[in-house]
Amino acid sequence: MVEVEMKIRGLMMDPTANTPIVILKDVISDRMLPIWVGPYEANAIALEIEKSAPQRPMTHDLLRNLISQVGARVDRIVVTDLIENTFFAVIEMTVDGKRMMLDSRPSDAIALALRVDCPIFVNEDVINSSRNTIAAAGVGDEDDLDADLDDDDDVDDDPFGDDDDDEPDWPDDFDDDVSSDYKM
Repeated sequence: MVEVEMKIRGLMMDPTANTPIVILKDVISDRMLPIWVGPYEANAIALEIEKSAPQRPMTHDLLRNLISQVGARVDRIVVTDLIENTFFAVIEMTVDGKRMMLDSRPSDAIALALRVDCPIFVNEDVINSSRNTIAAAGVGDEDDLDADLDDDDDVDDDPFGDDDDDEPDWPDDFDDDVSSDYKM
């Protein structure tokens, strides 16, 4: 099983479903993988990226603290599978010198990975099987990413590639410069 290391590229809202999306980007290439997440998980991810400390520990902070207190270490997280449009992940930890894998939703695993500063990996098969994986060549050049929509005729009714085309579409208004300036 080949795994690809990815970093969080940003958070955005799906304009169709009004649902948060975490954008993962391959650290070596320009491939990006969107993962739809819940609003609470997106908020937990956003808070950590922004380094905003809540007055009391949130669930992912509690999990990080518990892992640390019992002497365990999170080595990495891996998005392992994509089944019927649902992503699956594991948190790989070391406890007393033994490797342990904990089943997780990708959103929770990503929120924890940010808090413990561990790498994020995605199984290559997941990237290949996701109809929404974005390659730089499929999106266009950087100018296309920065372009604003001029009129409603340019709006794709299916911005996330759910039609029968093999080529996924990406929102034309995804701006690289402000992709991490989100507020949840």
